Amino acid sequence: MNKSLTSSLSVADVLSAEDDRYEAQIEGDIEALDRLLGKDLIYFHSSTIKDTKDSFIKAIETEKLIYEEMERFDSRVRIYGDIAVITGRAQFKVVSRGRQKNLDMLFHSIWIMRDQRLQFISWQATPMPD
Repeated sequence: MNKSLTSSLSVADVLSAEDDRYEAQIEGDIEALDRLLGKDLIYFHSSTIKDTKDSFIKAIETEKLIYEEMERFDSRVRIYGDIAVITGRAQFKVVSRGRQKNLDMLFHSIWIMRDQRLQFISWQATPMPD
């Protein structure tokens, strides 16, 4: 899934890593998530619930959180050395604690080049107004 990168970050590399993460979340691929997520991940859901790497993976592994569909729109990638920030709009279909949710939100996603690979370290989502 996530390629080992030895050169400078590129927009294509960052978006590819983000696509890999979306795929891993939809597939419930715990091994891929463990590889993609940085040990210091902070994930703020649009509901304001905060997860760490361990709690996020556990929620997916135990199916308390099931990602059915994830789409990203109007994405912009800004690169600052070994850090990349993706901003945009996303629409997710999820099942959270047994309840179906259709989410429309603005987000930022932060990646860092560390240990010769891109690692996902931050997510912040804000719901779009009804």
